[in-house]
Amino acid sequence: MRRNLSDEEANLLGRRINKKFDGKDKATYHLKEHEWERILEFRSKGVVNSCKSLEVDPTTVKHLWKKTKDESVFVKNPLYKEEIEKKISELEENAINSIRKYINKKVKPVKSKALKIEDSLLFDMSVITDVHIGMNPNPNGYSLYGGKWDEHELEERKQILISRILRNKKSNKLVLFDLGDFMDGWDAETVRKGHELPQNMDNEKAFDVGLDFKISLIDELSNHFTNIDIINICDDNHSGSFAYVVNSSFKRFIEQKHSNISVTNQRRFISHYIYGNKVFVATHGKDGKNLKFGFKPKLDPIQIEKIENYLFEHDLVRKDYEIFFIKGDSHQDLMDNSTSQKFKYWNFPAFSPSSNWVQTNFKKGVSGFYTFNFEEDCYHPHPYYFKWK
Repeated sequence: MRRNLSDEEANLLGRRINKKFDGKDKATYHLKEHEWERILEFRSKGVVNSCKSLEVDPTTVKHLWKKTKDESVFVKNPLYKEEIEKKISELEENAINSIRKYINKKVKPVKSKALKIEDSLLFDMSVITDVHIGMNPNPNGYSLYGGKWDEHELEERKQILISRILRNKKSNKLVLFDLGDFMDGWDAETVRKGHELPQNMDNEKAFDVGLDFKISLIDELSNHFTNIDIINICDDNHSGSFAYVVNSSFKRFIEQKHSNISVTNQRRFISHYIYGNKVFVATHGKDGKNLKFGFKPKLDPIQIEKIENYLFEHDLVRKDYEIFFIKGDSHQDLMDNSTSQKFKYWNFPAFSPSSNWVQTNFKKGVSGFYTFNFEEDCYHPHPYYFKWK
């Protein structure tokens, strides 16, 4: 692995001092895993000792500068991220427990009055992804294409989603996928941290807006279908644990209120769902920790092999199964039905407008969602694209 070390750290490993470039105070070295672990341990001790001398809790310090007459070294605290994740985990558990107690006490079940359609198709399906609640696409007023994204715009798009689902309704069952990045980021950062995100909501408001979006969406749809299955992907690169807290609260509330609703909060990077002879292999496309580069919009041989390995491992490659690999993340509308003979590869557009970063690095793009009607031997897609504001 490539890592930047100070001269003192290089000496600790018995390395020859490398040359520093571009005025940097550290040089680059290739390390083995055990060497890097030794450096992290060394840095941790240095951080702890420095914080003790200043009477500061070391787990609250993100980074520090070590300055002497001869050098000035910037040190990231290896203890910081671990402690923050632990605190976030505790907050998640406390929040979910509080919500569960409230819901059990306050929410009264509602009986479904859905009207059945005779001779209906197998099921209807709707797919949304990359809602990015809390994102500010025009933080300084000078993004290339502007863009409006707040709770009012979200409400307008939700109403359009509801009307399109009902307009294209052909069955008694609805399958609704949320393919991840539902929330833009906890504390205005991605799951991996270190990547700051322009926001127009704090954590608390984003939570309220996200939970209300999901509850009100299903409240309006529940009486139009005999059954609704909802699959929420919670392993992604923006939402992560934040989305899980929102979706776990949603699941507890909506399943107690409506007996015809089933919610699955997917914590695996990839999982699959079988409806009749259709298999949907679902992922966000990029996870929260391991993948720096996720599934591409256009398949390459390595990714085909990765998907096929999953299909074989779970015994899904059968003649009577039609397999759909569905993903978000790339914010692109690309449906590839021919690159692989074993599965279809579908990328879905973002529900939100493009962020300032996407506008600058790529293009204005499109945002929207899909609804489908599935029969045993065919399907009917209905894409919808939002107007840019």
